Amino acid sequence: MYPIVEIVHIVGFAVLVGSVAMFDLRVLGFARALPLKALGRHLLPWALASLALIVPAGFMMFSAHPHDFAGSTVFQLKLALIAAAGVNAAIFHAGPYRGAVGWNDGAPAPLAAKAHAAASLLIWIAVISCGRLLAYT
Repeated sequence: MYPIVEIVHIVGFAVLVGSVAMFDLRVLGFARALPLKALGRHLLPWALASLALIVPAGFMMFSAHPHDFAGSTVFQLKLALIAAAGVNAAIFHAGPYRGAVGWNDGAPAPLAAKAHAAASLLIWIAVISCGRLLAYT
């Protein structure tokens, strides 16, 4: 059963990080012909729905080896990075994204928005790296 749960977790992460990456790349200036708000309305439900796969699967994987994971520095870092990604997204949506009307179609995003997008990409790459490293620690 563990491999099936792990596959569900990975598929969920692929959808989540893929959605986030597409949005972040748009904020960074790629594909400016796509309206940012429309892209966000399309990708956000996919990102949120993927959490319905990731969270329960993650809890199941944790419950199979709680002592191994709880004592792992890599696992603790992964959880801290996930929290950082959530805080970064919340600040982005409460701050720069509120002014997205001015850079929705073609105009470059402000530096603050780009900083959040770049941080998001780096944080999620780090989360994925930690997840992979867990197999070897």
